[in-house]
Amino acid sequence: MRFRLGLALLALPLCGAAQDAADVRARFFQPGKIRVLLLSGRNGHDWRATTPYLRQLLVGSGRFDVRVVEEPQGITAETLAPYDLVVSDYSGPRWGGAAEGALEAFVRGGKGLVAVHGAAYGFSGHDVLADRHQRTGITQPPWPGHAQMVGGSWPKAPSLQFHGARHSFEVTFVDREHPVSKGLPATFFATDELYHQMTLEASARVLATAYSDPATGGTGKQEPLLWVNRYGSGRVYFTALGHEVAALQNDGFAVAFLRGAEWAATGQVTLPADAGAVKPRSDALRVLVVTGGHDYPTSFYSVFDRPDWTWDHAASNEAALAGGAVSKYDVLVFYDMSRDLGPEGRGHLRAFAEAGKGIVVLHHAIVSYPGWDWWEELVGGRYLELDDGAWKRSTYRHDVELLVRPAGAHPIVDPIGPMQLVDETYKGMRISPKVVPLYAIDHPDGDRLVAWVSPYAPARVVYVQLGHGEPAHRSAAYRDLVRNAILWCAGRLGGENRR
Repeated sequence: MRFRLGLALLALPLCGAAQDAADVRARFFQPGKIRVLLLSGRNGHDWRATTPYLRQLLVGSGRFDVRVVEEPQGITAETLAPYDLVVSDYSGPRWGGAAEGALEAFVRGGKGLVAVHGAAYGFSGHDVLADRHQRTGITQPPWPGHAQMVGGSWPKAPSLQFHGARHSFEVTFVDREHPVSKGLPATFFATDELYHQMTLEASARVLATAYSDPATGGTGKQEPLLWVNRYGSGRVYFTALGHEVAALQNDGFAVAFLRGAEWAATGQVTLPADAGAVKPRSDALRVLVVTGGHDYPTSFYSVFDRPDWTWDHAASNEAALAGGAVSKYDVLVFYDMSRDLGPEGRGHLRAFAEAGKGIVVLHHAIVSYPGWDWWEELVGGRYLELDDGAWKRSTYRHDVELLVRPAGAHPIVDPIGPMQLVDETYKGMRISPKVVPLYAIDHPDGDRLVAWVSPYAPARVVYVQLGHGEPAHRSAAYRDLVRNAILWCAGRLGGENRR
C-alpha cells in the first residue's frame, strides 16, 4: 500500500507538468496549428530581418502558430513542453548545459527541429558571430549533441572556407521519395551561399544537392544542401540555404522549408508543392486605386500592401473609367482631385455605383468635380473651393496633431478604436445630415466628422478625410481604417447591412 502510494505521489509533479502544457496549448495557441518556437537573437547574419521573414513564411502558410525567443540561453524543458517544433535561426554563443540538454531531450523525445543556414555553424567550435570580413575571436568547444541532432556540421575548418562567393546555382532533389521532396519539381535555382565540405552524420538523409563550382571558390563536387535526420524519436530538417531575406524569398527555399518544418513536427506533409509561393488568393478582392490632379508621397502606395486584395493603379480618372470597371473590379478607391470627367467616364462610374459596387473616397478626392452635383450626392459631402450661396468656401490646415475618436459603432471602426495622427484638417465642408458617422475630432481647424458612410444607395460608399501625407500613411490605425473601409464596401466585413 505504501509502495503504491509512493508511486502515485512521485507521478503527481509529472502529471501536473503535462497538464500545465496542455493548459498552455488550449489557452494561448490557435487550435489545429503546429506550435513553433523560433529561436534567434544572435547570428553572424542579419537575424533581425531573417527571423521575422521566417515567421511570416510559417504563419502565412496557415499551418503554424509561432512564438519567437531572442535569448535561447534561458529555455528549459517547461519552456519547450507546449511546442511541437523548434526552428533555429541562431548562430551565436552556446547556451549552457541546461538549455542545450532541454533541446536535445525535446527532439529525442519525439518533437521536431528545423535548423536554417548558419544554425549549423554556431555550435561547431569555430569563431561564432564571424563573417568573412571580420573575426570576433570568440571560440567555444563544440556542442556534439547539436551536430548529432542536425545531422551535420564542420568538425574542423574546411580547406576552402565554409562556402564560396554568393552566386546563382541550380539545386537538384536527389531523393524524390521523401515526404518533403515528393511531388516537388526536380530542380530550382537559388542565389545564395553554397555551403561545402560539411561532415554529415550517418543518420542524415540527403534530399538535395548543388554543384559547388571552383570558379566561385567551390569544391568542384555536388554538395549536400537539404537533408533530414532522425534523432531518437524526433525528426530534424536542415537547409544550408537562407543567407538573407532575398534568399528566403526564393520559392524553392520556401516550399522545402515549410514542408520540412511540417514533416519535422508531425512526420507527415500536407502542404502543397506551391506552399510559400507568392500567389494571389483566388478570392482576393479586385481594387482599383485612382490618383491624379494632386501630388502625394509614394508612402500612399504602402497603404495597399495587403494580402486581402489585388490592386491596380490608374494615374488619371479618365484612364480608370475608360471602360470595364464594372466587371473587372469590386472596389474603386479615389485619391485623385480631378476637375472633370467626360460623358463616357461619368456613365461608367454611375453604372459601377448603380451595380451596388464599393467606392472609397480618400482625403482630397472630395474636392473633385466641382460642377457635378452627383459626385457630392455619391460622397455624401463636398469641400467647397469657392463660396456657394449661403455656404462659405472650405479651409484646410496642414500638420495638425489630431485625436480621432469613433463617432459611433460600426464594423469599420469597432476593431480600431481611437487614433492619434498628424494630418491635414478640412473645415467648412458641406456634409449631408444623412451620413453615418464613423470618426470625429474636436479641433478648431477642422470639421467634427472626418469619416462617414454615405447615404447613397445602392452603392456602398465611405469617405475618409484623413490621409494627406506620410505620417498618416505609415500609421497602422489609418491603414486599418482604409482596409476596413474597402472590405466593408465590398461586403466582406461583419455587419454588411449597417449604414
